Amino acid sequence: MLTFILILIIVAALLLIGVVLIQNPKGGIAANFVAPSQIMGVKKGTEVIEKATWVFAIVLIVLSLASNFFRPASGSGTESTNDSRIKESIENVNVPAQQAAPAGGAQQQQQQPNQ
Repeated sequence: MLTFILILIIVAALLLIGVVLIQNPKGGIAANFVAPSQIMGVKKGTEVIEKATWVFAIVLIVLSLASNFFRPASGSGTESTNDSRIKESIENVNVPAQQAAPAGGAQQQQQQPNQ
């Protein structure tokens, strides 16, 4: 199902790109499409293109949000490996300096006052 939604997202994105390129009537791709603007009239043609832009943009957003529900679950229902790596790095940063020192360094600090 995820593959189907991703294909729909790609198609909607390509159609949105095409509609946006057609919108500019002065020098864009629409300059080559004279016949449709003469048949429907310039105002109706731009209204249809503008509505198509909004439709494709909304379809793209909805499909992108819907694809999140169909993505495969990572792990066995627990946190993902990236989440655990992030938590480990945060824990390592939050460790106080005395606990972060290697064991050999702690022994040397204790021996120096005795000498």
